[in-house]
Amino acid sequence: MSVKGMVIALAVIVCATTVQGFPMFKGGRCLCIGPGVKAVKVADIEKATIIYPSNNCDKIEVIITLKAHKGQRCLNPKSKQASIIIKKIERMNFLKYQNV
Repeated sequence: MSVKGMVIALAVIVCATTVQGFPMFKGGRCLCIGPGVKAVKVADIEKATIIYPSNNCDKIEVIITLKAHKGQRCLNPKSKQASIIIKKIERMNFLKYQNV
């Protein structure tokens, strides 16, 4: 192999390892894309999950699982319904850990 070929191969390897170290998304990998819906019918809610900010995503996410396999919806965490759900789940978790 010529010196020119070795230099090109080395440059490609150095560039590839450098690019792998860069974060691809500044905000992380959030599950909810966009602001989310303002409200969901209460009768359709099967389960509510709160995901707090972490290294993966820098915002709070409220994910609602719907009944009858209708999928999941992301609630806007600033909406009235989301704030009620967050308070209720936090209260339930507080009581659960108080009884332990």
